[in-house]
Amino acid sequence: MHEYLTIFLITALTGFGGLALGGGFAAAIHSPSDRSVSLLLRFTAGVMVSVVCFDLIADATEDSAIWPVIVWILIGYFGTYLLNCWIDKQAHHSHSHGSHDHHDHHDHHGHDGHDHHHDHAGEHTDPRQEMCACGHNTLHTAGLVLAAAVALHNMPVGMAIGATFAGAAQAAGHGGILAALIIGLHNLPEGMSIAAPLLSSGSRPAVAIGVAALSGLPTILGAMLGYSLGTMNPTLLCVSLSFAAGAMLYVIFGELLPESEHLWQHKLSGLATMLGLLLGLALIFSHHH
Repeated sequence: MHEYLTIFLITALTGFGGLALGGGFAAAIHSPSDRSVSLLLRFTAGVMVSVVCFDLIADATEDSAIWPVIVWILIGYFGTYLLNCWIDKQAHHSHSHGSHDHHDHHDHHGHDGHDHHHDHAGEHTDPRQEMCACGHNTLHTAGLVLAAAVALHNMPVGMAIGATFAGAAQAAGHGGILAALIIGLHNLPEGMSIAAPLLSSGSRPAVAIGVAALSGLPTILGAMLGYSLGTMNPTLLCVSLSFAAGAMLYVIFGELLPESEHLWQHKLSGLATMLGLLLGLALIFSHHH
């Protein structure tokens, strides 16, 4: 019972806290620079790579052959990929519906789509929120849709944290805490992405930050499930760790790195990834020895 309470508190802090802090940043500075967000994403990706390769996979292969681990990594990766494809499809459908509703509003004000987007991005929103260019009501809807998407996405991410806690319990390590902190970093730009369109639609900062924070609730549920499965027997622990590794690999290579590259292309971004990887290595091996 003590373990579940610990996981609940840590995942609540990093899940709710990371998203709320990101929302607070969006409220405070409105439009963070592409470079700073890109470097944060790269750094987080580097730390996550070290956790996947030297913690999750290392623990999964302790009592298992490599092939089952590879299979469950692929299942975790493509399962998370398919979930995100479905989320993107639903978000695009909702946005397209909102855009149609506000088409006449744009014509009345005499703005074409490009100019109107430019005005909003320059004054209020994160440049990543290109979809939020259809009027205040559509901005509000886009923020809520994005919050729901992040919430669904956080379920497998939470399972990764729980599985890491289970592996750490077997090895008497602190990998779960490290994984939770990394997810907290990963949640910062997501919280900013949720809050930015809500703020631009006229929502109060407290409301925008609250919506961002609430999207972290599935992280806690996923963590409890991942830990429960991982502590049942060694086979389920291997499955949980491998699935978690696959889910995190998708987050790294399917989300963080492409988004970082889209925001800012520079050789310095590679240095941020390497620094994150080295920091992750240092933290992992300092706990193991």
